[in-house]
Amino acid sequence: MKSRLAEVAQKVGVSEATVSRVLNGRPGVSESTRNAVLTALDVLGYERPTQLRGERARLIGLVLPELQNPIFPAIAEVVGGALAQRGFTPVLCTRTAGGLSEADYVTMLLEQQVSGVVFAGGHFAEDDAPHEHYEQLRERGVPVVVLNAAVEHLGFPQVSTDDAVAVEQAFGHLAALGHERIGMIVGPADHIPSRRKLAAFARQYRRLGREPQPEWIAHALFALEGGRAAAARMLKAGVTGIICGSDPLALGAIRAARRADLAVPGQVSVVGFDDSAFMNCTEPPLTTVRQPIEALGRAAVALLVRQIDGGDVTAEELLFEPELVVRGSTGPAL
Repeated sequence: MKSRLAEVAQKVGVSEATVSRVLNGRPGVSESTRNAVLTALDVLGYERPTQLRGERARLIGLVLPELQNPIFPAIAEVVGGALAQRGFTPVLCTRTAGGLSEADYVTMLLEQQVSGVVFAGGHFAEDDAPHEHYEQLRERGVPVVVLNAAVEHLGFPQVSTDDAVAVEQAFGHLAALGHERIGMIVGPADHIPSRRKLAAFARQYRRLGREPQPEWIAHALFALEGGRAAAARMLKAGVTGIICGSDPLALGAIRAARRADLAVPGQVSVVGFDDSAFMNCTEPPLTTVRQPIEALGRAAVALLVRQIDGGDVTAEELLFEPELVVRGSTGPAL
């Protein structure tokens, strides 16, 4: 069995003597090598020597709600790559049924003395969810950045896709195709990005001098089956165009149309949100609003590193404009 020195040395690509010098606080080691050795200790699960425990690890928590929705692996790839370029190691924390909660992960990350945390799609965006673990991070002075619309009282730097612009693009596209009965499926009622989308949706109707019918609006869990059930009710109410708050919701809406013997896009048009992986390979290829994931992820890492380096960062939200990607799931209204 390898010794601790040998395992850390192999992980970093240096000699055991170099690892020993770092652990004993001796000179003759560059700062980058020293940081790499300390990070390897953390990643391999070894405790730091007592004199080094006061320093934060060069680990960054990346907390995601799931990996089934392709948008979250895409976020993890961008954020993880940007962190690695800056010498940090991401620790992926994903909630699973019966597994660790978001609060449990925060406790674990604090024990590991992480340098910072990036949250994407977590409880920070849910008004009714528990938020005490965020206060723990604030009290400990751990830098935090959140992706996509936090509840107001948290006060963390935010990097978000502009939900209002996304809805304007999707609604304008369907209206230009002649659709007058346009519905919308979003996430749970306490979900902040969903609230923003709904507010923008209502504004689009008011610009036309109209109001959307209550049965043209639905809340659902962010999953294909949630989209199918919500769309089935909408189709009975006569909608011909459906805007969805995620791509899985949109795929569920297409399934509902098919079960009702309605052609997509011949009789019903569907627009998704995210432009996650393989949406150009569905049947029909999905028209969707693309989140600028690369720009979002890199901006989040830049804000986080600025905090870690002691720079000033405000809690103001950076908004990035999405892009409508027109494919085969939308067409002219009959």
